[in-house]
Amino acid sequence: MSDMDALPTGTRQKALALNLDKAKYGNIAEIGAGQEVARWFFLVGGAAGTVAKSTSAYDMAVSDAIYGPAKRYVSRERLQAMLEHEFTQVVDRLGPARGDATAFFAFADTVATRSYSHHEDGRGWVGIRFQTRPREAPSDVIVHVNLKDTSATRQQEALGVLGVNLIHAAFFRHGEPGALIGSLMDELSRERIEVDMIKLAGPAFGGVDNRLMSLQLVEQGLTDAAMFTAAGEVVQPSEVFYKKPILVERGTFRPVTKLTLDLLEGARSQFLGDPAVKGQEPVVLMEMTLSGLGEGAKVDHVDFLARADILGVLGYDVLISRFDAYYHMADYLAAYTDRPIAIAAGLPSIQAIADERYYADLAGGTLESVGRLFKRSVKFYVYPALDPASGRVFTIETLPVEAVWRHLRDYLLESGHLVPIRRFDERLLSIFTKDVLARMQSGDPAWVTMVPPVVAETIKQKRLFGVRS
Repeated sequence: MSDMDALPTGTRQKALALNLDKAKYGNIAEIGAGQEVARWFFLVGGAAGTVAKSTSAYDMAVSDAIYGPAKRYVSRERLQAMLEHEFTQVVDRLGPARGDATAFFAFADTVATRSYSHHEDGRGWVGIRFQTRPREAPSDVIVHVNLKDTSATRQQEALGVLGVNLIHAAFFRHGEPGALIGSLMDELSRERIEVDMIKLAGPAFGGVDNRLMSLQLVEQGLTDAAMFTAAGEVVQPSEVFYKKPILVERGTFRPVTKLTLDLLEGARSQFLGDPAVKGQEPVVLMEMTLSGLGEGAKVDHVDFLARADILGVLGYDVLISRFDAYYHMADYLAAYTDRPIAIAAGLPSIQAIADERYYADLAGGTLESVGRLFKRSVKFYVYPALDPASGRVFTIETLPVEAVWRHLRDYLLESGHLVPIRRFDERLLSIFTKDVLARMQSGDPAWVTMVPPVVAETIKQKRLFGVRS
């Protein structure tokens, strides 16, 4: 059994192991949920071996005096200010005396739990700044959490367990980031807590790609969706989506083709003309689902990063999700914005919506899924398709459908929930992603004409997707 395998998974055992390790010492600062993390170290005994100082600054004036003014107290900025202050303080005060033998740390959280005035799920930012060895430059782990318990007490308890898990993982699992992420949920469950953003930084995580860490959050079930920007910066969705219109295109992006971008641009131009959107710049997203990232349950991480590289070069933010049905994605986005949501899709995606196989878990089948999908201001902007057999171009209006669905299709068109994309390049309709990929991997140079030039250049330079020269 490896040392990693032998590490404790219980909160009590983790806290005690840290207390007994005299080489690890630091400050704990908590705002918004009591001192639930520090409490564990005092509860198990021997806290003097771990905790240099435990503090909570609840009064805003006191908090500002310590950490500087903040526009929002439950924010990434406030957490980073807390970590900076507490780590600097413990190193400055104790470094001269014990810095040669001690790896210092600062743990902090700023959280809003349920209260008499706040009846929603709790949420907050949790982080640690730590040294893996004495005198080493510090590293950071920052996470955003949603607390799902229905009482403030239970939310506080969950935060305490998560905090101990994070401190222990930072010191003992930093060499295996995937294991670090998984251990955050020890003695917790998704019914209690969700971690929808994580960022690792510093010498302890050299070579770590935080886009891959976002994928790990989804893959390991800590969240249903995670997001990063075109620049590769991981973000928490509310930082990006709040009160903004959203346009999303789902795809495998293996690779991105000229049709992919023409579809998106056609949808965007019409979305901008929507009276409910005019004057607002929408957030534009490319969404990849786990089911589209590999075969069966296995996700190819190298292949995922290749797709992310391509989307980054094109300037698109990425959402990774566990959503198979479109209504799951619409529900997710609607939780972050009250503005219109647009989904750009091709005709095959629309045809899949009417497939009963996807809705075995819904008593109302397809009709219920359609009701859930369009219950808010959600619109599908639908790109036409070419029938290879007949050479005919079909739109959402002219697509032959079974009689049982014809009236529903017509209703959704008349109500504006289905919107035909009017501006499209008919020459691109013969481009199919699987065909492009096959040409790339067989050495057929024709694939270069089917993708944007910057995509072709990136694929060739980085030798992505098994391309052959």
